[in-house]
Amino acid sequence: MATMKGLAYLGNGEIRVVKRAKPTILATTDAIVKMLKATISGTDLHIMQDRVPTFTEGRILGHEGVGIVESVGSSVTAFVPGDVVLIASTTSCGTCSFCRRGILSHCSSGGWVLGHTDDGTQAEYVRVQQANTSLYHAPKGVDLDVLVLASDILETGLECGAMDGRVQPGASVAVVGAGPVGLSALMASQLFSPSVVISIDLDENRLAAASAFGATHTVRSGSGTVKQVMEITNGLGVDTVIEAVGSSATFELCQQLVAVGGTIANIGVHGTKADLHLENLWNRNIMITTRLVDSVTTPTVLKLLKSGRLNPKGLITHHFRFEDILRAYSTFSAAVQNKALKVIIDFD
Repeated sequence: MATMKGLAYLGNGEIRVVKRAKPTILATTDAIVKMLKATISGTDLHIMQDRVPTFTEGRILGHEGVGIVESVGSSVTAFVPGDVVLIASTTSCGTCSFCRRGILSHCSSGGWVLGHTDDGTQAEYVRVQQANTSLYHAPKGVDLDVLVLASDILETGLECGAMDGRVQPGASVAVVGAGPVGLSALMASQLFSPSVVISIDLDENRLAAASAFGATHTVRSGSGTVKQVMEITNGLGVDTVIEAVGSSATFELCQQLVAVGGTIANIGVHGTKADLHLENLWNRNIMITTRLVDSVTTPTVLKLLKSGRLNPKGLITHHFRFEDILRAYSTFSAAVQNKALKVIIDFD
């Protein structure tokens, strides 16, 4: 039996490179992809903190990446062996009631599968279910390092942040959190021409990155955050607040920043409860949205990358070979100290 190596989470915070059977076609809609590049997500760290109870210990991590199709099932018509492909973080059949409504993340036979309920992309090979609708041809001229970012975070910033946040031309936007997802939301928001884009974070290095990505203002989070944002917005607050951290404190901060008639768009992964202050918000005509990325905007994101209208290359701060993936995790786990945003894992 052919074998491969992959990074598995074994429980109690332990990750290890393990040898596993190389995946094979199990359904006619499957594709086997030889990985070229992957990355580490904040969600992988949440799994290691045991904040994702649906994860099965021993599973190979990872839900993002680019690779080469090695083999396909008999029902796969959109791809052939040798195709270079982007792997969507969300697996979708395209025909169930959720998929038809554009809620691919809740696909009846898919959703967030890779690195969650099935082995993921941080391995030499991965089996991709529903390949016809879960893979995308790599656009010519787009750097494969950059393309990896289109597996998840760029769509998350666009769908869950800017679009659900109802960013409008001339509006004001605040993104709470300047990690990779927050910076993706900041970039995506600018596609809708807001007049003010405020980045809020504890780390000065990440705030500098936010400025480089187009933030009109940066605010170091602290006791004076609300006051500073109100000064920037002439006391009105912001039309769209995007929560990109996933903590109760930042969600409550968003409630203090939102303007009358505004929207709070939650992106962060919340593992504990967060208070909703309806006593302050009940009469302010606001909307609160939550969403798991559906990858419905992936074709749009690929066009924006190809045209250069979206240029997220600055998000990539580190490269590691797959054999050094444990060091990559160590670096990403201490992202602030290491000035890390996205790390690319190279297999070739």
